[in-house]
Amino acid sequence: MCLRGAVGRGAANARPDVTAVQALLNLNGADPPLAIDGRSGPSTVRAIQAYQRDVLGQDPASGIIEPDSATLEALRRGMPAGLSPTKLCAIMPECTAERAERYFPGLTETMRQYAIDTPHRATHFLAQIGHESGGFRYAEELASGEAYEGRADLGNTEPGDGRRFKGRGLIQLTGRANYRAYGRAIGRDLTVGGNWEQVAADPALCVGVAGWYWANRKINALADRDDLEAVTRAINGGLNGLADRQAKLERARFFLG
Repeated sequence: MCLRGAVGRGAANARPDVTAVQALLNLNGADPPLAIDGRSGPSTVRAIQAYQRDVLGQDPASGIIEPDSATLEALRRGMPAGLSPTKLCAIMPECTAERAERYFPGLTETMRQYAIDTPHRATHFLAQIGHESGGFRYAEELASGEAYEGRADLGNTEPGDGRRFKGRGLIQLTGRANYRAYGRAIGRDLTVGGNWEQVAADPALCVGVAGWYWANRKINALADRDDLEAVTRAINGGLNGLADRQAKLERARFFLG
């Protein structure tokens, strides 16, 4: 379901719902385009009314969009096909337009490279990385990494490896051994010269490591079964954040068809 509640004049206006409507209006040519900020102010209400009046012929226009309404369905049909930065903001309400633009090129290339190219695969992938990164907000683990010091199972055999090889990427890469393995996959030594920092700083590597992890654990096959719990366990080891992953998956299905 794209909307959990109504959006517009006097409506509940939950932030994820408002974000989705603002994105839909922009995708349908709102003039002027709306800021996708999740706040339903006068400009959002006017854009809803303009769409209802000019496209749907409603007079008077209610300025409200309900779940399962004719207005919502018309907006869905009017969207251009394919993924876009605007759609990323709708799927991941925490994602700003700036972050969506920053990660979009690497995201589309990563999805192509790792055959994340069917509706089930794409929607599950976007839902998972959207949750794991907080809408592209977190490219690096907030903790220092000191807790990983001396972890032989992660290949952290040298002093300072815990901090050096802390979690980075939209699905976090952790430990010297994993940095070495990902580096081999992309033909770049990430264990020398501060290159490990690039896994968070370079958007292409940041998204790429998520695709590499996804492919190594054969998660496409789980997505093909449309098994959210199995996909989540493969990413997280448990079912942490399942409700948010589910909500993002539902929005991804709506926006990608």
